[in-house]
Amino acid sequence: MFINLLAINIVITCLRVSPLTVFNTQIRDLNMTHFSNKKALVLGGSRGIGAAVVARLQKDGADTTFTYASSDQAATEVAAETGAQAIKVDSTNREALAAVIRDQGALDILVISAGVLVMGDALELNPDDIDRMLNINVRSPYHASIEAAKSMNEGGRIVIIGSVNADRMPMAGGTAYALSKSAMQGFVRGLARDLGHKNITVNNIQPGPVDTEMNPEDGPMKDVMHSFMAIKRHVRAEEIAGMVAYLTGSEAGIITGAQHTIDGGFSA
Repeated sequence: MFINLLAINIVITCLRVSPLTVFNTQIRDLNMTHFSNKKALVLGGSRGIGAAVVARLQKDGADTTFTYASSDQAATEVAAETGAQAIKVDSTNREALAAVIRDQGALDILVISAGVLVMGDALELNPDDIDRMLNINVRSPYHASIEAAKSMNEGGRIVIIGSVNADRMPMAGGTAYALSKSAMQGFVRGLARDLGHKNITVNNIQPGPVDTEMNPEDGPMKDVMHSFMAIKRHVRAEEIAGMVAYLTGSEAGIITGAQHTIDGGFSA
């Protein structure tokens, strides 16, 4: 009898699992599938930050579609690697972009990563180049978000990829770009109010220097960029994708109308 009781005690002890272990297991399982049955659209998803966002959402279970403007080969590669669907559309064409969004049906997640950078002497820059940048960086996010919100599911998520230059422009030549990114701050605050009754959140992520093809960490601007930063390295696109995943996930349902800076202390 003593031996049997001892054996039973050993079995019970071995089967005991701490609450923390159970919690961590549940969170791990949730993180692996927490976008199941969610439909996501990423505008500007063929390269850089957008491509990292597509990969993260798709990996976490979302049915993801992304748009691109001109990078056919890059878009094909992202689609092949992630299983996401690619659609070519010019973000400056309001009607064409609206049609793409309508064709998606009711979205759960909209991430707007499409954007361009024009810098130079404000007195010398081509006004047409500035207008094109404002069309892509300001007008397109506005019209795309409104179109998506018309049919977005209750509790949907809208995330804009802005820039820390909305808060800090430490060098000359960035007037128009800073204008376009500052506009996103007011936009998410206003739209958060307009969509709050549907529990749709609207947020703006503001990256600092990001290691991409257009701004490589080992590029000519490395030392200048890092001199402004507390942590002397570029932001990784995957780190921004991680913030997108959090803001579009179930734990961020009360976060809206906010700016989320991820810049290594660039704006500190």
